[in-house]
Amino acid sequence: MPHILLKSAQVNTVKKLASSIADEVQQFVSRHSSVSVERTVLRLYGVDGVDSSGTPLPNAIVDRWCANGEMGGGISRPFIKAMLKSGKDAQQTARLIEEGKIGFDKLGDLSQETVRKKEKSRARQAIARLDSSRKRKAEKIRKIPLPVQPWRYLIVATGNIHEDVIQARSAVYAGSDIIAVIRSTAQSLLDYVPYGFTTEGVGGTYATQANFKIMREALDEASKEHGRYIRQVNYASGLCMAEIAACAAFEDLDILLNDSMYGILFRDINMKRTFIDQYFSRLICARAKILINTGEDNYLTTSDAIEDAHTVTASQLINEAMAKKAKLTDDLLGLGHAFEINPAIENAFLYELAHAQLARELFPKAPLKYMPPTKYKSTDIFFSHCMDTMFNLSSVTTGQGIHLAGILTEALHTPLMQDRFKSLSSINYIFNIARSLGDEIEFKKDGFITKRARQVLDETEKSLEEINDIGLMEAISQGRFANIQRPLDGGRGLDGVFEKGADYSNPVMDLLEKD
Repeated sequence: MPHILLKSAQVNTVKKLASSIADEVQQFVSRHSSVSVERTVLRLYGVDGVDSSGTPLPNAIVDRWCANGEMGGGISRPFIKAMLKSGKDAQQTARLIEEGKIGFDKLGDLSQETVRKKEKSRARQAIARLDSSRKRKAEKIRKIPLPVQPWRYLIVATGNIHEDVIQARSAVYAGSDIIAVIRSTAQSLLDYVPYGFTTEGVGGTYATQANFKIMREALDEASKEHGRYIRQVNYASGLCMAEIAACAAFEDLDILLNDSMYGILFRDINMKRTFIDQYFSRLICARAKILINTGEDNYLTTSDAIEDAHTVTASQLINEAMAKKAKLTDDLLGLGHAFEINPAIENAFLYELAHAQLARELFPKAPLKYMPPTKYKSTDIFFSHCMDTMFNLSSVTTGQGIHLAGILTEALHTPLMQDRFKSLSSINYIFNIARSLGDEIEFKKDGFITKRARQVLDETEKSLEEINDIGLMEAISQGRFANIQRPLDGGRGLDGVFEKGADYSNPVMDLLEKD
C-alpha cells in the first residue's frame, strides 16, 4: 500500500480526543435505559411472536410493565419473578402476562437470591445463544473462506423477500461477496420489529427475523455453490437498534448498519435514545461477531465533500471510540466514507484518493466501507458508469474493505438485475487489472494527495478539540455534522428513555460488558 506518512503523534492526539468525547456520552448511557433495550432483554430471554392484536409480544409485555409505573428497575427482574410464579418458560410466561393471567403488580414475595439466580441463568443462556451464532459463522468461513478485500457489496430491495432471494442469487453469480437487504422506507421510525416474513415494502424489504432467516439460508446455499462465503447485511439503525441486533444474531447475520449519528441526523430520532440503544446493540454485535457499518458517507449528501471532509473523519474517529467501548474489535469496524466530490472540480480524483488513503491509514485494521458516487449522478448512464469505474479504481488502489457497487442507473430508478450485472462487471474488471496497483506506487511527500490528507487531519483535530470542549450532543445540536441541527430533547423516541434506578437490573448487559 502507498502511504501518506501521517504524524503518529497527531494520530494519537485525534484518537485520544475521540475517546474523551465518547467517554462523556458513555457516562450518560450508563445512567439510562430505554424501552427498546428492555424489549431486547425479553427477546434474549426467549420472548417472540405477537399477541392477539398483532402487536409484537416484547412490546406488549414492556407496555404492561411501563403501565405498572416501576420502570427504573428494568424489565428483567419483574419478568423473572413472573417466570418463577408461572413455572413456565419465557414465551409461555409472556403469553400469560399478555392475557392478563399474571400481573406485574401481583407477583408476591420471592427471595432476592432466588430471583437473582434465575436471572443469571437466563442471562447465561442468552449469551450462549449469541456465542452459538459466532461459532456457526466461524465454522462456515473455515469450510468456505472469505474472498479477498475489497469485498463487493450489492443491495437488493424489492419489498418481497422471496424476490430479494432471486436477485441475491444472481448478484452472487455475477461476483458479489456481500448481499445487503435494504430496509423498507421509514422502518427505522417504527418502535417495534415487524413479525414474520414479508412480501410488501416501499423502497426495500422489512427487516424481520423471518426475512433474515430466509435470506441466510439462500446465501448459505450460494456460498457452497460458488465456493466463497457470502456475507449478509441488514440495518440496525432507528428505534429498534438492539432488538434488530438480537434478531440478526439469532439468524447468523454478518454485518449490520449501525451508526452513532445517522438516525439522529437523517431520521430525527432523539440523540439520547439513539446512544442508549446503540450501546446495547453494539455489545450484542461484538459478542456475536457482527461487523458494523457506519454512515459517514451520508454526510456528503447534505454537505460539501471537500469543505466538510473533516466531519467525516471526525465522525469515523468518534464511531471507532464508541465502538471500542462496546467491545467491538478492529475487524468489526466497517467505518464509512464516500466518493462524492463534484466531478467538475479539477483533480477531483486526487482529492478522492487523498480522502480514501487518509481513512485507510487512520484505521489500518478496519474493513472500511467505501460508498460510490450518488450525489452527482445524472440520467446520463454512460457518464455515471464512468464515475463508478473511477471509484472502483480508487477503492482497489487504497485497499478499502467493503466496496459498495455503484449503479449506472442510480439517478433513474431502482436498479434492475441487468444494471447490477453491469456494475459488478466493471468492478470485477478493475479489481483484476489493478489488484496490485497500490503496492506499486508512492505518494510524493509534498505532493497534492499528501498535502490534502494532512490538511483534512489538521481540520479534524481542530474540530475534535471543539467538540470535546462542548460535548457531542451539543455539537450535534449546533449542526457540526452534515449541516443538520437536532435539539437535545427533540426527535422521536425520547419518551422511551428513562433513568436507571438503584435497583436496575440487566444481567445480559452485565455479562456482555464483563467478558
